[in-house]
Amino acid sequence: MTRASRWYVGQPWPVGCNYVTSSAINQIEMWQEESFDPKTIDRELGWAEALGFNTARVFLRDLVWEADPAGLKRRLGAFLDICQRRHMRAIVTFFTNGCYGFAGEPRLGKQPDPVPGVHNSGWVQSPGAADVNDPAKWGRLERYVRDVMGAFGRDERVLMWCLYNEPENPTKGARSLPLLRKVFEWARAEDPAQPLTAPIWGLPAGPRTSLDIVCFLGENCDVMTFHSYGKPKDVEAFIKLLRSFERPIVCTEYMARPKGSTFEAILPLLKRERVGAISFGLVVGKGNFIYPWGSQKDAPEPKVWFHDILRPDGTPHDPREVELIKRLTGQSASGKSE
Repeated sequence: MTRASRWYVGQPWPVGCNYVTSSAINQIEMWQEESFDPKTIDRELGWAEALGFNTARVFLRDLVWEADPAGLKRRLGAFLDICQRRHMRAIVTFFTNGCYGFAGEPRLGKQPDPVPGVHNSGWVQSPGAADVNDPAKWGRLERYVRDVMGAFGRDERVLMWCLYNEPENPTKGARSLPLLRKVFEWARAEDPAQPLTAPIWGLPAGPRTSLDIVCFLGENCDVMTFHSYGKPKDVEAFIKLLRSFERPIVCTEYMARPKGSTFEAILPLLKRERVGAISFGLVVGKGNFIYPWGSQKDAPEPKVWFHDILRPDGTPHDPREVELIKRLTGQSASGKSE
């Protein structure tokens, strides 16, 4: 049994959500000092705790660290304090590619307002493709990763480190494999107590898969993670593939209701297989996650939400769905552990 497998046996089943504060349109707004919102974070993670969630996956941003390294670490520590108070642990993500978001050059300060009806209109790639593809720019990225991991690499409030979100995703021409190799090298040099991972974005037989990146992740991840917004057969195929690595498995993104990736269809499967289950979204907010990918400006609120679980006041989009989540996580209707 690998070290990571022994670690996983001792963990409760990881179940939770990818979390972006409802008051933030992107990673910059979530973490920079003038818009960091611990009051909202505490309220929303309290609702997550009531669902029985024990894990929150979050995304950092290198620009925020570069402008204020001590401040970012202080705010991350405050976030982890809230997680601990809410009986949750964090999966901390450094870099991310992604299909949607802000078309301009990311900058600090006031972030753009959400485009009404448009899914994730203000998200920012981290780092931008130009920096991903230019090794001369990686010195500051190394300092960023090693500084944050040096501060929190023994912190029990961190469940694991996601070093690079969707490295296979070639957003705006990003060629991620060389930087992906380096970020694993930098992270290993810090010798963290927590496992390291980066998610596989597509099944190896699929058209959007980079086999070189999949092979690298299979050789270097302590925990195998994957993303699937498909139906149960797609999730089962991923699990079957990843079992061959004989390491723990966590699905770090799923749940897109109109595509058949629902809590009802997927969460019981992940629990039965003891695969970690981290859905996308929690509370309706600036990210507009309730709208589908590619939604158009001023689209009406969909009858069936794409992501997210709760309205801004904490009431559920679908009460039956919330009762299912609570039942599978061992929470009674009153929110107390059964």
